[in-house]
Amino acid sequence: MEDQMVTVVGERFCVPYTMELVVKRKLQSFSKSLYEAFDATGNFLLQVDGGVWKFQKKRVMKDPAGLPVATLREKALSWKHQWMIHQGESSERNHFLCTVQKSNALRIKNNLDVFLGNRYKDHGRDFHVTGSFSSLSFKVIRANTVIAEVRHNFTWGSCKGKESFKVKVYPEVDYAFIVALLVIMNESDGP
Repeated sequence: MEDQMVTVVGERFCVPYTMELVVKRKLQSFSKSLYEAFDATGNFLLQVDGGVWKFQKKRVMKDPAGLPVATLREKALSWKHQWMIHQGESSERNHFLCTVQKSNALRIKNNLDVFLGNRYKDHGRDFHVTGSFSSLSFKVIRANTVIAEVRHNFTWGSCKGKESFKVKVYPEVDYAFIVALLVIMNESDGP
């Protein structure tokens, strides 16, 4: 597993070293949030925005040039808060990357399961996201190995709709995928 690249959104988002990110979330309205990801030196890497579209949450991830990288869509009226991630702005089957859903719809603790591609019913989960009861912090696990950690930084800005997260992505792990999971974990708890 250590020599294997973990790529979901794209290889260009995998680096050979541990990457420290800061992700900032700004609540723009009741149903619209803006997420921006920066590296440790302050370079802008990714932006995720969007709102509710036809009773369905939709978030589009864009690179620094403003080009769509991935689209996150919440399945309307799903029991386990299921999200689908597609490449670019597509919703076509051949651009489908993964499904993300709550591990157990009745649990208070926010845990997510990730199923790659069309393997949803055939195999077990590919990744597990485990959160805590008391904060928005979580870990992403693949085959008993932590591949990323997200720590929520509570500040007074949090009360005003501004959140900040410190993200540690281990070597050869797709940081765009981890940012997508952060958005889904956060959106599953919020408006």
